[in-house]
Amino acid sequence: MRYSRKAGPEAPIFRPQSKRLLDQVVEVMRYYHYSIRSEESYVRWIKQFIIFNNKRHPSTLGKADIERYLSHLAVNKNVAVSTQSQALNAIVFLYKKVLDLPIADDLSPARSKKAVRLPVVLSQSEMASLLSAMSGTNQLMARLMYGGGLRLMELVRLRVKDIDFDNGYIIVRDGKGGGDRTTLLGGSLVEKLREHLLKVRALYEDDLETGHANVYLPNALAKKYPNAPKSWDWQFAFPSKKLSKDPRGGAIRRHHVNESNIQKAIRAAKNKVGLSKPTTPHTLRHSFATHLLEAGTNIRVVQKLLGHKDVKTTEIYTHVLQQNLDKVVSPLERLGELGHD
Repeated sequence: MRYSRKAGPEAPIFRPQSKRLLDQVVEVMRYYHYSIRSEESYVRWIKQFIIFNNKRHPSTLGKADIERYLSHLAVNKNVAVSTQSQALNAIVFLYKKVLDLPIADDLSPARSKKAVRLPVVLSQSEMASLLSAMSGTNQLMARLMYGGGLRLMELVRLRVKDIDFDNGYIIVRDGKGGGDRTTLLGGSLVEKLREHLLKVRALYEDDLETGHANVYLPNALAKKYPNAPKSWDWQFAFPSKKLSKDPRGGAIRRHHVNESNIQKAIRAAKNKVGLSKPTTPHTLRHSFATHLLEAGTNIRVVQKLLGHKDVKTTEIYTHVLQQNLDKVVSPLERLGELGHD
């Protein structure tokens, strides 16, 4: 490994050994322990940025070229604000962490004006119908998502050690934005979840015997705690049925279940009960937040359970509440109450 130190208190810059630029991006991202999903996303955005600029090397490009690309995303591709921001983050990472080049602090591309859509929320009766149309592990996973407001990847990455049965909560590690939080574990889930983990434990015991009990640990924790990958506490609560090869190191291990399984199960349940609303795993999280607010839960509590850094993000669910027009009485009907039909 080679390092380059800048003047001042900044940390040393990791110098990749690969020759190809995109390989360098991957190398640096793995050094800084970015997730595999972030790695894939950043590589995709950087590749598109280079292609947009006629495959010129980014070191020959400047502020105007970056602004033109980001403006293209907003104006011609009509991407969401968050998508444009993700592309910007990837480009900033490329210049600062990979190329060790300055990037303008006053970038001013055309901003995305794509409207923010209100989240789709199921009523409590619709949610009950959806869950009842599911079964087995998929139903348990869906109930956990709705019961705790979990994101899809937070659910599939859940570790055994982060389920607290005695206190009735789940710890979400390294959620969106990099923070940890605590959310709810409903009492109605405890028995089924315990039964599920007994089956997972049996699978784990088999892996121990065959030498495959070697779960992936994030942020180089495997080096700090060399025995942790083989411990029961660190195993995924929802493991894959098959062993797989880790793309970042080649180790054979049991990863978590593929998220597409629960996505397909929710889609099938939606069609089975005839829901007309577009329903995805994230709909369960939206419904969790909305139903809590409908029940009078303080919005700050809901913010904490969802892991939102800004309460303004949580406030979007108050707009959904305002759409419950069945609870609003027209002023015309009030005239009838006064005897002026």
